[in-house]
Parts: sequence; structure tokens; C-alpha cells
Amino acid sequence: MFTLIIGNKNLSSWSLRPWLVLKMLNEPFEEKHIDLTSSDCKERLLACNPAGKVPLLIDQQLRIGDSLAICEYLAECFPAAGLWPDDAATRAIARAVVAEMHAGFTALRSELPMNVCGDYPASTPGAAAQADIARISSLWESLRQQHQGSGPFLFGQFSIADAFFAPVVWRFHSYHVALSDLAAAYATHMRQLPAMQEWLAAAQQEEQASASSK
Repeated sequence: MFTLIIGNKNLSSWSLRPWLVLKMLNEPFEEKHIDLTSSDCKERLLACNPAGKVPLLIDQQLRIGDSLAICEYLAECFPAAGLWPDDAATRAIARAVVAEMHAGFTALRSELPMNVCGDYPASTPGAAAQADIARISSLWESLRQQHQGSGPFLFGQFSIADAFFAPVVWRFHSYHVALSDLAAAYATHMRQLPAMQEWLAAAQQEEQASASSK
């Protein structure tokens, strides 16, 4: 059985991605947490991963850091699950989309950090973050237009691309980001997934426990 080491569910966008993939696979796994706000956070991170980061997937003797590397490994472990589209051209586009999310949108990450339990209706992103938002909204709309006949996700069926944009779905919800109708419908569908609701409930519990301990 896999073990996945993750950070706080309210804050750790990178942790959400492989966690969601495992949940959508209906694959049992052991979940371990490191509180990224704790005083011994750095020591605990380094103790499990020399890179000092989460997430980390453990499969027997194998340890894999980096959310994309983990998701790629899971795609190879479960080839029938369709974590990448079957068609080569569509698969290449999906990989490009994931790479853009993995490496880009730095203004969005900086100005609208993931806070699943947050509610910021008065948020006014700067020009660079607005450009990131516009790009993502346009991307979602374009992909949904192309693939809406084969399912409700970006490429029709759930894929690694959806997992990589899952933290953005929470960001847009927390910061009340306006989206086109098609992009908004996709975001709503993602939020309503049982796995995403499970993540939200756990994030709320973590925040309540943190508040009561202060």
C-alpha cells in the first residue's frame, strides 16, 4: 500500500494534487501529515525527504518527491485508469497544460495563495495575477468546449490535468474570482467531487483544531 506524506490541507496546494489522483483511483493509501506551520516543520520535512518538501509518495523502498513525478508514477502503475488521454496528440496537449501549471502562474501563486477555508471577497489581484487568471479561464473554457461531449473534466474524463488545477479551483472560490460560464461550471463540478469535499472538510477540521489550540 502506498504512503503519501502531505502538508496542511488548508494550505498545501502541491499536496492536494497527488492526493486527489489517489482518491480518484479509489486506491487505498496511508496518509501522513506534517504541519507546515509548526516550529519543527523543517526538521520533520528533511527527515522524510532530503529535498525538504511535501508531498512524498512511498511505495515499499521507493520514495518519490514532486507532485508531477508522483502523478506520472501513478499513471504508470495504473495504465488502465486513463490518467492521461489515450490519443497521442491529446495526451501531448494535456502534458503541456500540466507543465504550464507546474512551472507557471507565479503571480497567481504569490497573490492568491491557496487557503481552502478562506473567504476574500474584496481581493483585488494585480495586473500579473489578472493575466494568469485570464489565461487559466481561457484554457479551461477552450478545453471544455473541445471535450464536453466526452465528460465533465478538462479532457472529458478525469486526468492529471484536473488534479493539477484542483488547487486553482479552491483559489478562485476563496478569492471570488469571476469566470466565464463554461469555466465556472467546470470549477463547480470540481469542487463538488466527493474527494474535494473530503479535502475541504479535513481542512476545516485542521483549522478549527489549530484555532482551539491557540
